[in-house]
Amino acid sequence: MRRDTAAEAPELAEHDRVGELERQLEEATAAALYAAAEAQNVRRRLETEKVQASVYAVTGFARDMLNVKDNLDRALAAVTEELRADATAANFLAGIEATARELETIFARNGVTRVAAKGLPLDPNRHQAMIEMPSGEEPGTIVEEMQPGYMLKERLLRPALVAVAKAP
Repeated sequence: MRRDTAAEAPELAEHDRVGELERQLEEATAAALYAAAEAQNVRRRLETEKVQASVYAVTGFARDMLNVKDNLDRALAAVTEELRADATAANFLAGIEATARELETIFARNGVTRVAAKGLPLDPNRHQAMIEMPSGEEPGTIVEEMQPGYMLKERLLRPALVAVAKAP
């Protein structure tokens, strides 16, 4: 159109103005699409974070309850057969055992599970090696569990403290 029109013709100015407006419209459309995509990504990320926060909100409480479970288990492990034979002590022990079972049931209902350890290869994502022991097992195999580890769904609450077989 420039070749066919005089340089100062109003049609030329109008054509340039339309071209500029079309370019601005394309830029605004692209910016709006980008902003809409970014808003969608933020919305998805916030929804994911909200779900994660609700699923793992009990993490601190569950860790604290593991100490209660450990103490109950230590108390039950310290009971001798003589004490179990005593009628009064047996009733008391039955209450402690019932409490321990109820705690295990609550853990299971809320997705808290024990980490398998003994006889398995050391997994640094679930186990913490405390010592190496001579053993007939393959080196790196867990031969003793000193403290059980626990998971909350897919997240590690506490690693299992273990002894690992070492090479002779």
